[in-house]
Parts: sequence; structure tokens; C-alpha cells
Amino acid sequence: MSAATAPSGPDTAPVIEAVNLQVTLGGLAIVRGVDLEVPRGEVLAVLGANGSGKSTLIRSLLGAVPLSGGSVRLFGEPLGPGVPWLRVGYVPQRVPVASGMPSTALEVVRSGLLSGRSLRPPRDARTRALAALDEVGMAARAGQRVQEMSGGQQQRVQIARALVRRPDLLVLDEPTSGIDLPTQEAFVSTVRRMHESGGTVVVVLHELGEFGPLIQRSVVLRHGRVVHDGAPPVARVEHAGPAHDHAHAHGDPPSAASGLSVEVTP
Repeated sequence: MSAATAPSGPDTAPVIEAVNLQVTLGGLAIVRGVDLEVPRGEVLAVLGANGSGKSTLIRSLLGAVPLSGGSVRLFGEPLGPGVPWLRVGYVPQRVPVASGMPSTALEVVRSGLLSGRSLRPPRDARTRALAALDEVGMAARAGQRVQEMSGGQQQRVQIARALVRRPDLLVLDEPTSGIDLPTQEAFVSTVRRMHESGGTVVVVLHELGEFGPLIQRSVVLRHGRVVHDGAPPVARVEHAGPAHDHAHAHGDPPSAASGLSVEVTP
């Protein structure tokens, strides 16, 4: 097919397209001139030392952090109401569940079907939520309050909440941090099935771990800039030592630099 007759438009556009992306928080430059394009069906890992700007980058791509420069398009649409948000599933970094109004796993997952245009879930919401919980091995706990669950179980519920809308783009921010190996393996199996069905995955990791076999491409950040874009790099030997400090001065505010990361050599 010639360039003149090749199809174009939202259905053929990259899932994510960022140009000269810049984010400044509290007067500090966190993300600096990042260009990023993620085609359909790719599994991309975002790597870097703690404080390199990984989570801030991901949140800015989804409109959760304001841009100070550059532009972002999702499915060919600029950030805003034109983006088909129901095609996006997002799992943020794991945080302790607040001790407010009790919510069951089923209720949390059903909430993933709500959108800004409607606060009423679809008629088949319960069926879809149970199916999503079953996909992450949590169907038997559908009626249990998430406040009573372990950290790994809570994370599985959050994954199910992202998957219940059957997203074309799944974004995971350090989904395996601080959880046991069986739960990590369950996450990877779930993501593998989603990818095999044609989905696009972007995952922030401090180390490849169980996700290693799935990763097709990696982007490494250092001080808010992309220093590697290609095949997953190999971690430096000294970084495997228990005495190595993975946190590197960057200028991120404390809220954007939580957790441990493995520094990698591009």
C-alpha cells in the first residue's frame, strides 16, 4: 500500500504520543523534554533510579499532572474530554487503603465502569466486575471489604478495577513493589493475556523481575530525561548489592520519589 493510500486517523495513530514533554512541580523541573511514542500492541517498561521522574512522567501522560510544556495525544486525541478514557486502565502505585467507608472488592471493581459522563454503572456491571475479579484470582473474595485484605490482595483488586472496562491501554505504576512472588506471577499472567488480546501495556518498574519476558522495549529516565530507548538494559553489577543506595538526587518533590528503584546502565 502506498503512502498516498495508507489509512490514517485515530484508529492508526500511536496509542501514546508525547512531544517535548515538560513537567515542573514546586518550581523544580521533574520531566525535561521527553519525546515518546508507543505503538499499538507494545509492552513498554519505564525504568530509572528512584527520583528519576518515572511516575511523574506516567501521570502527566494521563493528564493527572499538568504539563509545563509540550503536548500529549492518546489514541490520536489531545489530552482532554476528546480522549476515549474508557479505553484506558490505570493502576497507580500501591498505597494503604484509607480507613473510611468500607467497600467490598466487588464495589471497588464496579466503580471502574463509571465515567465522567455517567455516574450510573451499566446494567451488566456486576457480571463484568465478577469476571474481572476472577481473572486476577479474587472472585471468591468479591464480598470482602478491601480494608481487611493484604496488600497483595488489594493490588489484585486494583488491577481488576482497571481491567473491568477491557482497556486497550493498560498503565501500571510499579505494580509489583512490596508484594509476594505468587501475586507478582498472577499480575504478569493477567497482563500477558491482555497483551495477547491486542492490548498495549506501559509499566513502571524498579526492576524487570517477573515482567522481564514480556517487555519488548524499555525507556530509561535519568534526571527527568530519556537516556535510553530500546531493548531492556542490563543492571550494573554493583547495584545488586544490599548496600547500594538506589535513590539519586534529582529534584523531585518527596511525593514523586517514593519507593526503591534500580539504576540501570543504558
